[in-house]
Amino acid sequence: MKSFKKIAAFGLVFLCGLVVQAQHDSKLDVTLNADDNTLKVYQELTFFNQSNDTISTVVLNDWNHAYSEKNSLLGKRFSDEFVRSFHLASEKQRGNTNAISISDGQNPLIWNRIENQNDLIEVSLPNKLLPKQKILLKFDYIVKVPSDYFTKYGYDSKGNLNLKNWFLAPARYENHQFIKYSNANLDDIVNGISDYKLTVNLPAGMFVNSDLDLVSKDTNMGASTYVFSGKNRNDFSLFVTHKDEFYSFKNSSVDVMTDLKGNKLDDIQRAIVIDRIVNFVHRNIGDYPYEKITISQTDYDRNPFYGLNQLPAFISPFTNEFMFELKFLKTYTNNFIKNSLHIDGRKDNWIYDAIQMYVMMKYMDEQHPDSKMMGSLAKWKILKSYNIINLQFNEQYSYYYMLMARKNLDQPLGDSKETLIRFNEKIASKYRAGLSLKYLDNYLEKDIVPKTVKEFYASNANKETSRADFENLLKTNSGKNIDWFFNTVIDSRDIVDYKFGDVTKTPESITFQIKNKTGTTVPIPVYGLKDKQIVFKDWFENVKTDSTFTVERKDADKIVLNYKNEVPEYNLRNNWRSLKVFFGNDRPYKFAFMKDLEDPNYNQILYVPTVNYNLYDGLSPGIRLHNKTLLDKPFNFDVNPIYSPKTQSLTGNFSFGINQYNRDSELYNIRYGMSGSYFHYAPDATYLKFNPSVSFLFREKDFRDNTKSGITLRYNIVNKENSHFVIDTTTRNYSVFSARYFHSKTEITNHLNYNTDLQFSGEFGKVSGEIQYRKLFDNNRQVNLRLFAGSFIFNKTTDSDYFNFGVSNPNDYLFEYNFFGRSETTGLFSQQIILAEGAFKSKLIPKNVNQYIVTANASFNIWNWIEVYGDLGLVKNHGSDEKFIYDSGIRLNLVTDYFELYFPVYSNNGWEIAQNRYNEKIRFIVTFSPKTLLNLFTRKWF
Repeated sequence: MKSFKKIAAFGLVFLCGLVVQAQHDSKLDVTLNADDNTLKVYQELTFFNQSNDTISTVVLNDWNHAYSEKNSLLGKRFSDEFVRSFHLASEKQRGNTNAISISDGQNPLIWNRIENQNDLIEVSLPNKLLPKQKILLKFDYIVKVPSDYFTKYGYDSKGNLNLKNWFLAPARYENHQFIKYSNANLDDIVNGISDYKLTVNLPAGMFVNSDLDLVSKDTNMGASTYVFSGKNRNDFSLFVTHKDEFYSFKNSSVDVMTDLKGNKLDDIQRAIVIDRIVNFVHRNIGDYPYEKITISQTDYDRNPFYGLNQLPAFISPFTNEFMFELKFLKTYTNNFIKNSLHIDGRKDNWIYDAIQMYVMMKYMDEQHPDSKMMGSLAKWKILKSYNIINLQFNEQYSYYYMLMARKNLDQPLGDSKETLIRFNEKIASKYRAGLSLKYLDNYLEKDIVPKTVKEFYASNANKETSRADFENLLKTNSGKNIDWFFNTVIDSRDIVDYKFGDVTKTPESITFQIKNKTGTTVPIPVYGLKDKQIVFKDWFENVKTDSTFTVERKDADKIVLNYKNEVPEYNLRNNWRSLKVFFGNDRPYKFAFMKDLEDPNYNQILYVPTVNYNLYDGLSPGIRLHNKTLLDKPFNFDVNPIYSPKTQSLTGNFSFGINQYNRDSELYNIRYGMSGSYFHYAPDATYLKFNPSVSFLFREKDFRDNTKSGITLRYNIVNKENSHFVIDTTTRNYSVFSARYFHSKTEITNHLNYNTDLQFSGEFGKVSGEIQYRKLFDNNRQVNLRLFAGSFIFNKTTDSDYFNFGVSNPNDYLFEYNFFGRSETTGLFSQQIILAEGAFKSKLIPKNVNQYIVTANASFNIWNWIEVYGDLGLVKNHGSDEKFIYDSGIRLNLVTDYFELYFPVYSNNGWEIAQNRYNEKIRFIVTFSPKTLLNLFTRKWF
């Protein structure tokens, strides 16, 4: 019997060996032309039909060619994410694959690029390829390497080349078809596994490194030829440089080639760090299947450790050694897993992320158990009150995930990678994947998860595998029903939120009710604490509705749900119940300066000094009190009292808001608000306004779609004091109801926005609409078009221009625009322009319109931020004929919506540029709102 088992085991190993070795085989001979950054490639691909299907075509990945068109999937993603550089790039900076010829060694073969996927090539075979048959394909082609400015892959300013996904490779064949993924800058190419032999011919003075094994190197008259080889590879990297900056560290496990920067560390310090991480990863995952692994600075730069460690070195709270260790840990685990496990990196990417982040968190727990998120800043006594300072290093991951969940922007971990918005793809989903695997580990205990990870790796390294293999193995090893983990935690965006209901106690026991606030059912732990020490921990399962449990008290003075944040829970602020008090607030108030992370143990109030400016109040200091931590809350308040030095009085503003998020609806957010402000609108007069409102915000089911729309209903109550400086006959106290709708779709190449506004008060009713369109053409010219139309439904205030449409500036009777000197008619502040209503840049007659107005505004760039503009309009006042108005000039669009200058040239006023006091005709836009500028940088992430 034992002999039979040995024979069977040997046979199984032998068959597995055949499966592993039965791959494609690719031989490449590459010659670099350093002058124009091109690679001349001759390639022989032995394609092996490993499936049971008969195939007539072969699909090749040609991801380098994605750089050739602005309308490729790669170009569209750059546009979606507001990356302007790719669209503005010159032909020299773009990559492509050209001069392609394909044959079977005797006859040329017909091939074509797949429609709408220009980086995939489909080759028609001369004869149908039967299962387990091979065919030899020969390629000649030239690779034009792109600039590394777009993705960090390509050539740099020094003529070095960092190459990835640059050659023709057979796409993976699975489920009776080739996987046809286009390059989306996601590092998720799915090639068929191949054996490679690579010959690289370089001019004098250049070096090459690769994660393939170096077979030989020959030098002849300065030029050099390198030969590399590698078996069972999905892909490989190639680094061609003028200076060989890679250095080698070799231990019993693997030879590490790296150029990772650690400028202030010596070789011994780096060697110790690398050896520690390599051994840890090999103990916790398994043996690396290849002799050599490369860990490049580019690899890290593409996927850095997002957080405070990205701060400049002179203000970094971490030591140089810790920073290098973190960078190497992040990059090594990523390359190790992706090089070894051949998973569909687009469809099942969460497995890569889960294993990587799980291992990283385990490393930090073992090697740096006391490390804080803010590093050495945690030692500063003055900062001890901040939650962000006291947070353990590994606790930061849940906050990055929660940042998106609280914005209602989180996405299922199991979603295909190209559907994720940038912040989720780069940060939140990665961290949540690791947290989820750690959650399962804590729940199952007995080291089931780490054992399963090692078993999965050992069984599948060096061959194609999938989520099904990982899922089945976890379910088999767990001994419990863990369908909830895959159905809820991985494949849904259902949020988890438990809280305590009624709690009773005796000296011996605690009886408590657990309320399931969202209906999402996953295991939840309950902790008992005494003097902040854990005295018991119990897991509770299947809490679908409100359920009551009794446990032994063990002298606990507090019970806490999810105390160590093992469960990715939406709200931790309702998880605490003191056994000392049964009324009032268990959480004391805590004041913090500037900003902090949410602390579930306290009611936080943040205070921030502010400075406000308008002409009548002067430069005004204030103090802002609010509860807006880095995580959004259902209820927000913001109160900002401000002292006006010019009038020696108190001014300010406030807002209160309640957010209702709908998780599974296109109506994703309803906000109920109340805001108000009190400032001077003239040297001797103030205004006071209150704005109760409700807003309904809509979005597409595809979160990457930048389309947004919404409806806002608002009641505007305004009280104005009389002023001796401003003459009008309007009632000083008035109220206006407004209903507004907006719709926008924006990206780098196209922007379309339209909105409508309906207003009613006792004195008037009016309706208006606006359409804005911006187009960036392939020749890098940009046109901006705007159309505005407005009309009074009725108007009882024709003797006043206060509520009229404005031609060159809105009258702003609702006090919603940021005018610095809103009542000025002369001087610098009268030249401020707000692009609303007529949006003319010249000051024309009539200034206001009390019947209807139609205007068109256009601008076109002639060089970078220099544009020409023109405005046309038709206006009609009661008792007057229609009037055609126009103006034109030069626009300096330095920072859109933030700093712009307008120089009128010609209008109804004549040649303005030749008229006296021209400097008073120049108009400007200046915004001091940090939020406006911040949006320019954050929009690509969300």
